[in-house]
Amino acid sequence: MKSHRIALFATGCAAVLLLSACGGKEEGGSPAPSPAPAPTSSAAESSPATSGTVPVSNADATAPGSELKVGERAVVPFKYGNDKSGTIAITVKAIELGAKEDLAAYGDKAKGMTPVYIRLSVENVGGTDLTYSSVRLRAVGTDGKSTGVIITGETPKCQSETAKKDFKTVGATFETCALQAVKDGDEVGGATFGDGDGYKDKPITWKK
Repeated sequence: MKSHRIALFATGCAAVLLLSACGGKEEGGSPAPSPAPAPTSSAAESSPATSGTVPVSNADATAPGSELKVGERAVVPFKYGNDKSGTIAITVKAIELGAKEDLAAYGDKAKGMTPVYIRLSVENVGGTDLTYSSVRLRAVGTDGKSTGVIITGETPKCQSETAKKDFKTVGATFETCALQAVKDGDEVGGATFGDGDGYKDKPITWKK
């Protein structure tokens, strides 16, 4: 579902300009004998897999402050609005710099900005009703800190989608793109999820 709101502002700055120099798991089958499981890596431990149609609880959530690579999945407790909560898995598939021309719809407010596209998939792993919900990620610089700019909305190259009406069973998924931006000349270092208990102060980070 496309967002019709476009908002753009700099963070942590009282300047008139929008840009400023502020500092910036598997489907079950018939039981069969199998060898003992091999030791898991730290990345695998921080990104639990779903179990087919078996719901995953918040007890299996990825630890706050975890650092993942693009392509790895995080399981997180999730709340949407006042009446919807559950457990989702987020996989960041790509973090890309877009063309400055993609921000033409923002006019002069986008001067000095380069768009960042965070492409992700979201899976309902808890099996609760999370229909029409949306997930928010933020871009960070190579130092792991805020880019200094917050931008919301979408471009033709980065379409924001929400969960559909079937997003209420284990295994339901949707894909979306989170629009972010950096100041011209800056590099994007990763993306963060910082919503929910425990993640605001210690977000999960996917490093580019």
